[in-house]
Amino acid sequence: MEEEEYTCPMHPEVRGKAGDHCPKCGMDLEPAGGVWAKEDVKYYSMLFRFWISAILTLPVLVIAMIPHLQTSIGPGRSVWIQLLLTSFVVFGSGFVLIKRGLQSLVGLRLNMFTLIMLGVCSAYFFSLIVVLVPFLFFEEQQHVYFEAAAVITTLVLLGQALELKARGRTSQAIRELVDLTPKQAWIMRDGKEEIILLGEIQKGDLLRVKPGEKIPVDGKIAEGASTIDESMVTGEALPVEKGKDDWVTGGTINTTGVILMRAERVGSETMLSQIVELVRTAQRSKAPIQKLVDRISAYFVPIVILVALATVTIWIFAGASFSFALSNAIGVLIIACPCALGLATPVSIMVGIGRGAKSGILIKNAEALEAMSKINALVVDKTGTLTEGKPQVTEKVAFENETEMLKLSAALASQSIHPISKAIVQAGEKGYEESVTDFNTHAGLGISGKINKKKVLLGSMTFMKDQKVSLEPVEAFVEKEETEGKSLVFIAEEGKIIGAFAISDPIKPSTFEAVDLLHRANISVIMATGDRRGVAEGVSQQLHFDHFEAEVLPDMKQEIVKKTQQQGKIVGMAGDGINDAPALAQADIGIAMGTGTDIAVESAEIVLVKGDLRGIYSAYFLSRAMKKNIKQNLFLAFVYNVLSIPIAAGLLYPISGITLNPMIASAAMTVSSISVIINALRLTRLKL
Repeated sequence: MEEEEYTCPMHPEVRGKAGDHCPKCGMDLEPAGGVWAKEDVKYYSMLFRFWISAILTLPVLVIAMIPHLQTSIGPGRSVWIQLLLTSFVVFGSGFVLIKRGLQSLVGLRLNMFTLIMLGVCSAYFFSLIVVLVPFLFFEEQQHVYFEAAAVITTLVLLGQALELKARGRTSQAIRELVDLTPKQAWIMRDGKEEIILLGEIQKGDLLRVKPGEKIPVDGKIAEGASTIDESMVTGEALPVEKGKDDWVTGGTINTTGVILMRAERVGSETMLSQIVELVRTAQRSKAPIQKLVDRISAYFVPIVILVALATVTIWIFAGASFSFALSNAIGVLIIACPCALGLATPVSIMVGIGRGAKSGILIKNAEALEAMSKINALVVDKTGTLTEGKPQVTEKVAFENETEMLKLSAALASQSIHPISKAIVQAGEKGYEESVTDFNTHAGLGISGKINKKKVLLGSMTFMKDQKVSLEPVEAFVEKEETEGKSLVFIAEEGKIIGAFAISDPIKPSTFEAVDLLHRANISVIMATGDRRGVAEGVSQQLHFDHFEAEVLPDMKQEIVKKTQQQGKIVGMAGDGINDAPALAQADIGIAMGTGTDIAVESAEIVLVKGDLRGIYSAYFLSRAMKKNIKQNLFLAFVYNVLSIPIAAGLLYPISGITLNPMIASAAMTVSSISVIINALRLTRLKL
């Protein structure tokens, strides 16, 4: 089996295997797929290191802090006990930290582990020299800092374990998606039924899915009928009726009947796999604000090292003891550790992307999530984006017997595969399906046939006029419905109008709320549709758009986006069809409906799985919250370091006698990292 590739969350270009560290920042490499195992070995290994270190550090700390205990044990013996236990802590449990620091020096890629290594090693080797060759120092009794080295190592190990745990939590959304697919399936081969693993399914295989089982892959029902729980895809709680030739999606649940389905998309082609890959790619990406943090860290670390060296030099020239000067320098190295700074952006991004995925908002890259917070104009397609994407009969009128009229319409329309015919069948009544004779299609106009030996016509106004049918009885109906931009279909029997239908693509109920929310956020909404102007105008009036363009071709939609951008706007484009792909690619941020075509999805940076336009406002709200969260994290990390370094260097000592013990500096540094993680995890509770 091929070994999984690992990558750095801060430097995605770095690749390696499990157990490796990033040569640039020293962080643990994570699975390139973005999914930590439920029982992650790396986390438990780091946790084990921490506990061993904590057990060994406790007696070192107790001996160092209780002078009477040192006297009871014996001064010489107590120091050797501290040396022995600290050696196991620093070069046993904590060697992983020393190793990362040394790796950073090899390529002069200074990072937070450079500071940790220098701080720990300075405290340890200074104390080691005091124990082994005390005559090198002029003081009668020189203090040792074994407890500082041990406690620093232990606290950093704790911080590392907590960070690994946090990253495991941020990939929970992906793990939940992966767990939606069953691990095996029933396949029909040579008339026999057998169980195979999911990875063994091939295109064209016949799979049997029983009630209560999950659909293994994407495909079409070949035999049987059932109700499918598609809440994973659509968010709708009610199951959907499915029959022969209907499409089913892997991960959804078969709730009632037994079905035989033919696999159409397997492996990485399934919708669920594509969703998982979108989230994986996004969590590996870096936002522009993260690149700024990287640049700050690149300058920050060497500056801190220079400050530490300056601290030693200045205090020695000021007459302080070498141990005092070194203690302050060690404090500078520890308190300045930029691990919290390095976590500030990637943790927020990973948590934010995971939070969006749980709400059906799939973000392909971190740049998109950041850019989403800046949009002030949105260009939207109509069909399938604002509307249901399926024509429906919204009004009907009958001039004689309505039941009879509906039966005739449904009978004739059932012979056609045109979408409008299907809408009329759905709105009609059964009764004459098998009695239609002499059926004929009149391209672009309508259909005709004989029912009960009477000629029946079903079609447009032009068709009726061509057939010399008087439209006088329906003039009032025509005037009313045409002003609303609806398509009109008439039915005539033996040359006489007996009824009419108004057909339109209904606006999704959620669209009204979505447009209102966007307007409240000061985002102007522009509709661009290939539909007739009358239809577009009717939709625009209902939804109160800022502007609309009708009868536009794909390249014209792209030009509309360009024109809006030239006005100084940050433009988002929402669409679901192949014709929307150029505009989606042109926009500053492309937003595709998950219910649309694959090309639209590939051309967009954000995908709304549920096809609900309210998801755009949710994505906008999430991006703003994430950006605010990152700024809070940077404040917690960077400002904290800047304010603490002068104190650690001993700036307040001449005034107040206050110094920052290296042990306290380490604890404060770890608390800073943990506070950044906790603040980022608040995004998981964000209400969208």
